[in-house]
Amino acid sequence: MFMNQAFNSALRAAAHDDVPIGAVIVRNGKIIARGENQVQKKKNPTLHAEIVAINRACKKLETKFLDDCDIYVTLEPCAMCATAISLARIRGVYYAAADEKGGGIAHNAKIYETDKHLWRPTVTQLPEYAATSAKMLREFFAIRRKQKNGE
Repeated sequence: MFMNQAFNSALRAAAHDDVPIGAVIVRNGKIIARGENQVQKKKNPTLHAEIVAINRACKKLETKFLDDCDIYVTLEPCAMCATAISLARIRGVYYAAADEKGGGIAHNAKIYETDKHLWRPTVTQLPEYAATSAKMLREFFAIRRKQKNGE
């Protein structure tokens, strides 16, 4: 259910020509914030879906810590987002597709595997959503390549 809402946010990102990645933050079984990539829309490389959702959740709850919240993301968070999730003290991360190139949790930097990390959320991949996320990303980049090649 929550991942489906993250996919809806990903579709909003694609609608403004951003990579279709979405996130929702959940507290007590209810969505309190949504985020979609806004890198292209706002010309800011830090506005990934997770960052947008964290900013909205903190503003809504008037707090800097989200330790009673979980985040659902359509793609494995990058190192920047994984660190932001830790700094916000989010309790759990649930993601759909793994990201072998840019992921920062299960791949590459593996942010939460260091002994010196201050806050480690629980991390769960939801493989039943991985194909949907991967398909959405493949289709988005296929369209982009066609546009770039003038087709």
